[in-house]
Amino acid sequence: MKQNGVLYLIPTTLGDTDLSKVLPAYNKSIITQLKHFIVEEIKTARRFIKQCNASAIIDDMTFFELNEHTNINDIEYMLAPALQGFDMGVVSEAGCPAVADPGADIVAIAHQKGLKVVPLVGPSSILLALMASGMNGQNFSFVGYLPLKDERKKALKQLELTSKQKQQTQIFIEAPYRNQKFLEEMLQILNPETKLCIGMD
Repeated sequence: MKQNGVLYLIPTTLGDTDLSKVLPAYNKSIITQLKHFIVEEIKTARRFIKQCNASAIIDDMTFFELNEHTNINDIEYMLAPALQGFDMGVVSEAGCPAVADPGADIVAIAHQKGLKVVPLVGPSSILLALMASGMNGQNFSFVGYLPLKDERKKALKQLELTSKQKQQTQIFIEAPYRNQKFLEEMLQILNPETKLCIGMD
């Protein structure tokens, strides 16, 4: 009986960072061996794979697209190569797959199917921002994207209260084109003594 393949979760760079500065050589050695990928965006993933392995023949590879437009009922078939014994990679647009990025659903299904899931080390905007903030790294919460419009004010006030009561760092993310407006909203809504740290690039 043929053994199942392994599902590797492959971190990518955060922006235009030199790969040699953020990705371990081991990651590149894994990527070089893979022919099947589940990716957030095919064009970006192909470019990333080519950066990792200049001799890669992209046209010989299989890509399945998994993003916010993908129907959850349509993703199980993406694991077919792994169930046939081929190792696969999951690649998001930036940072770590399944952490504030698509991938959690496919990982859950992989576990249900008895596939081995191996997360690889690499850049995570969440942890890098926490490390550089000087804020509490012993007790923190990642809350992802906050709601938009009227719900956002309520969410910010609640996070501020939780942070104060529990001495807990609150980490959230925002789309780059909304950053400036979001910062202005926070400065209006939050108490003057509340500390903010902006992690970018």
